[in-house]
Amino acid sequence: MSDKIHHGRNIKRFREMMGIKQEALAFELGEDWSQKKISLLEQKEEVEEALIRQVAEILKVPSEAIKNFDEEKAINVISSTFNDNSAVVNNNPIFNPIEKWVEALEENKKLYERLLESEREKVEILKELTQK
Repeated sequence: MSDKIHHGRNIKRFREMMGIKQEALAFELGEDWSQKKISLLEQKEEVEEALIRQVAEILKVPSEAIKNFDEEKAINVISSTFNDNSAVVNNNPIFNPIEKWVEALEENKKLYERLLESEREKVEILKELTQK
């Protein structure tokens, strides 16, 4: 396995964790993006810094997370934490995970509403063009 961090795979992981479809991410990135282009982006090992920042902003994650997340290292940390009897578990997190989940769902809803509105506008434009 390569020691290099796969930016595209990390984008896909965070996108899926946020419950955002490729089409919605493409919509947020702009009109020259498509679901197919997002699929190709997620296959790229290295992604340009500016694009990582743009995707991170849309997904509401730090760009450093996309650039540095290493699944294998994360699994090792989790594994060693569970195997270490002296590990301290914080049962009183500073944030309410349910609130964070609800916030993420609301963001998804807004994204889908904007995507739907865009699709409606396209349909109207097509109707106008076909009636001429």
